[in-house]
Amino acid sequence: MLTMNLSLYLKNRVLLPAIKSCLLVIIFSFCFLESKGSHIIGGEMTYKYMGDTSVGGIVFHKYLVSLSIYEDCLNGLRSAIAADNPAFLAVFDPAEVELDTSVYDTSFITVPTNFSNNCVAHIPATCLDKRTFIKTYYLPPNASGYLVAYQRCCRSGAIMNIVDPSDSGATYYCNIPADPYVNNSAVFKNFPPQIICLDNPLVYDHSATDADGDSLSYGFCSALVGANDPTNSKPYPSAPPYDSVVYIPPFSAQAPLSSYPVLHIDPVTGLITGTPNRLGRYLVTVYCNEYRHGVFINKITREFQFVVTSCTKTVIADIPEFSNEPNTYIVDCRNYTVEFANTSSGGFAYRWNFGLGGGNDTSDQFQPVFTYPDTGTYDVKLVVNPGSTCPDSITRLVKVYPYFIADFTDSGRFCTGATIGFTDLSSATLKPIISWEWYFGDGDSSFVQNPTHTYLYGGTYNVVLMSQNYKDCADTAVRQVTVDNFKPFAGNDTMIVKGESVPFDATGGTQYTWSPGTNLSSTDVYNPVGYYPDTGVFTYTVHVVSDYGCAGNDTITVTVVNQASFQVPTAFTPNGDGKNDVFRPIAVGYRSLNYFRVFNRWGQQVYYSTSFETGWDGTFNSKKADLGTYFWDMSYTDRFGKEGFLKGDVTLIR
Repeated sequence: MLTMNLSLYLKNRVLLPAIKSCLLVIIFSFCFLESKGSHIIGGEMTYKYMGDTSVGGIVFHKYLVSLSIYEDCLNGLRSAIAADNPAFLAVFDPAEVELDTSVYDTSFITVPTNFSNNCVAHIPATCLDKRTFIKTYYLPPNASGYLVAYQRCCRSGAIMNIVDPSDSGATYYCNIPADPYVNNSAVFKNFPPQIICLDNPLVYDHSATDADGDSLSYGFCSALVGANDPTNSKPYPSAPPYDSVVYIPPFSAQAPLSSYPVLHIDPVTGLITGTPNRLGRYLVTVYCNEYRHGVFINKITREFQFVVTSCTKTVIADIPEFSNEPNTYIVDCRNYTVEFANTSSGGFAYRWNFGLGGGNDTSDQFQPVFTYPDTGTYDVKLVVNPGSTCPDSITRLVKVYPYFIADFTDSGRFCTGATIGFTDLSSATLKPIISWEWYFGDGDSSFVQNPTHTYLYGGTYNVVLMSQNYKDCADTAVRQVTVDNFKPFAGNDTMIVKGESVPFDATGGTQYTWSPGTNLSSTDVYNPVGYYPDTGVFTYTVHVVSDYGCAGNDTITVTVVNQASFQVPTAFTPNGDGKNDVFRPIAVGYRSLNYFRVFNRWGQQVYYSTSFETGWDGTFNSKKADLGTYFWDMSYTDRFGKEGFLKGDVTLIR
């Protein structure tokens, strides 16, 4: 074997064209009509490092390359299956190509269905063979590494997620890294699933092992186009790069089949989960990346066709998912005691294992309660009808990370327009806390740890804090914040006759300071009395402080005249410009207004009031009144208690 491979390495530049032409003519002209088919439904390629060999002073790395193809032995043509043997592999580097025409299979097994007829009704017929080809290669070190490839035609025309599947061949390959790395590729642990049941949760371990102890990560990737030559179903592999198949929207390499929850592969564990909700055959490709000391060194892929079919399980083990995390029953951040829910069907006996690994972590109850000794993530398994001819089981994750409590405090002056500070007091056994969502109750929010906020209006607000740590423990704290509806008010401006007094009545707080103190009976009460023996205009400012510490000012003006009088405008312009928009009498030195009435020219009363403070806005029956002259009359009582009457007219102008 060593001699043959070294000979090929040294001579293939000269012999390759002739060998390739002869093989294509002799082999494929003979077997094409019988070998073309859609029986291959998946494949993968791995390798092992077997040490170094030196020949003529040249060091060769010895690699054992393994190609596995999965064949549909139920629907595939026997002649096409027989034509899979031998397989043609090619090794590529930047300058050389090695051809081997005699890679015969070294193992052949029928993959078990892993389904029990007692547990599934209407189970579909299946037959899956795994055929493995192993070839030893002696490869001289280079700076680019090597790629080993295999190509075949054709895919099943029933595949639903790619364009023209019957004309899209398949390419399977592996990369052997360049020096200084020598490597063993990762190897997937489990067979691909043959039967995926419609509307039933799928939990499939697609993880791999690695002999070198390299770090592994997983994901979905594109399948590759292979042989599509109508005259050659099993060609000599072409050189890279290789094109991806074209996916039919909404399908993609990352979303290869219809599922809710969506099909998901855990990048750390390789666990595939989801609930397929549409019948059909779907092409799925999974990759496994290898990292050594943080450096990417290799990638292997496995391609397979997932067949979603109708199969009714008579016994279904089910633990619900009360978490947004995949395959997780609950993330408990409050305490160590977990109450388990059981939504299984068709069961008469139950066996729980709570994932501690000891003998005291099991229960036969339907819905048990278990207290964990410490924080951690636990694999909880439920077996329905254990020991019977028709059991079923399910495993969910339980994440116990107490304690996590959201809390906060507030500080500042709780006044409109003032800045209030909010301080996060959330506590967690497992830190750090990584997110905060604040809602202040007035429509505003913040996502920083310790925000500040200003309320524009007084009132009571429900402030909400939702915090979360890196383990996805979350909690919500709610606190009411009362903001003082602070409105300092000194009173309305007034006009009096000299020799009279004015009772002030400020509002808005609990502490009042008036300035100046001219003519006032006191300067530190809300209701001082002002006495005015002479005429003049007196303006006062009151400083108001509330119980919440809110402070502000307002002013009032007292106008003192010689004698009582009425001022009634002869025209007004209710056009909304803020000037002369209201018609009302202005009285000085009168006790009260008994009535003030306005009539149109037809004698209809268009306005009525008993207050000097209000007036007619120029509307009648909720509509703008006509332009023109209107008539008014009033009755009043003077400061000595005597009643009087006045009347006149006013012109409405717009």
